[in-house]
Amino acid sequence: MTEKQIVLVTACALVDADGRVLLSQRPEGKKLAGLWEFPGGKVEDGETPESALIRELAEELGVVTKEDCLAPLTFASYGYDDFHLLMPLFICRRFEGPARGLEGQAIKWVRPRDMRQYPMPPADEPLIPHLIDLI
Repeated sequence: MTEKQIVLVTACALVDADGRVLLSQRPEGKKLAGLWEFPGGKVEDGETPESALIRELAEELGVVTKEDCLAPLTFASYGYDDFHLLMPLFICRRFEGPARGLEGQAIKWVRPRDMRQYPMPPADEPLIPHLIDLI
């Protein structure tokens, strides 16, 4: 068995006042383009998952939050063909600013029970039941 590189990615279930969760569509030209996912991104050297998530939310969506507003919910561990993804999922209900797709991506606020209507990467799909149970 060939060992795969482990890629640490952090993700967030941003929850609005109506109990909807923000999904972001992967833009054309990126791997898994067109699929809907939880916002977030790669954890860079020297970053914690929380600090990476705060950075990614600001860069991707223009949303500002703080570390004490992020609560760990669950995680995904998924083997893609060329790497293994490890992705903690945080939940965040307190943030500032309206979310906007600053990288040209579409975004949508979705009720957790309706998330299965949106095609998602295979690592994200198993996270949905945790949100349905929580929200």
